[in-house]
Amino acid sequence: MIYHEPSLTAPTDPATHTVTSPTTGITVYGCAPDEKRIFDSLAPAHGVSLTMTIEPVTEDNAGLARGNRCISVSHKTPISNATLLALHKVGIRYISTRSIGFNHIDVDFAASIGITVGNVSYSADSVADYTLMLMLMAVRQAKATIRRTDAHDYRPGATRGRELRDLTVGVVGTGRIGAAVIDRLRGFGCDVLAHDVRPRPAADGVEHVTLDTLVERSDIVTLHAPLTGESHHLLDRRRIGRMRPGAYVVNTGRGALIETPALVEALEDERLSGAALDVIEGEEGIFYADLRGREVPNGWLARLQEMPNVLVSPHIAYFTDHALMDTVENSIVNCREFESR
Repeated sequence: MIYHEPSLTAPTDPATHTVTSPTTGITVYGCAPDEKRIFDSLAPAHGVSLTMTIEPVTEDNAGLARGNRCISVSHKTPISNATLLALHKVGIRYISTRSIGFNHIDVDFAASIGITVGNVSYSADSVADYTLMLMLMAVRQAKATIRRTDAHDYRPGATRGRELRDLTVGVVGTGRIGAAVIDRLRGFGCDVLAHDVRPRPAADGVEHVTLDTLVERSDIVTLHAPLTGESHHLLDRRRIGRMRPGAYVVNTGRGALIETPALVEALEDERLSGAALDVIEGEEGIFYADLRGREVPNGWLARLQEMPNVLVSPHIAYFTDHALMDTVENSIVNCREFESR
């Protein structure tokens, strides 16, 4: 399904409701129907004209952006350097990715050919709420309980759950999302450790420590760092080996923050009690696809999903109506601000 035609809604002045001429043309790639509705509803107030397609941006459809200097893209599909070259050839000079992370775009290569890449901020509460849900489900063994109940086995498990107030939670990455997670953890009365490569103001009741100290002292390690060359496999085999026996890992950041084979081995050896993962290394082309009745083309993911103590969800911590509105509006604003420079 492709919406090739520009948005048919004429821009209006939000104060007077009079029609104005659009000042910015934006081609929106990877635009799902719910996103399209928001783009259409916001375009008049922001004075933009839109060309939208549900397809991700590729070399073959870069021509849809011809005549515009700005595009908005989804985070769901990697953008190749060849695609960036094709976009530059048709006149694109700015890419707004509807995500916080940039790991699906070679930002340095884009800059080298004259394309600026910008990200968006959106409701940190969306991911923070989801993170706390995953923590609670992990320490209360929700997956195993639901599996038994679905099989009409209503007996409690052999091992009792744990309460957050009795645990130490280590938060890796204290940006907007990590800080929102810390705010929520305060309400549970647990001890909180934090680590970030950039010094940040210390929060009340939060001890800032090195990453090695954090993994050694935490019952739960939750990851909220961006994926960069330096943070790739931040939780590697060595650090996983230094985690407390019986600890849990929660990841709503990016899959490659964890060295997946090492995590799988620690879970299978029962050195760790469980994991809750909204992102997986090698998820590209798997998450957001309907693979029912087909073999999952990622052996590590398949092994993780078989474990009763591992929760896996398909990169949807951000997936709320509030975050969607933020994402779309900020993507439009980014493009308008670029054009106004």
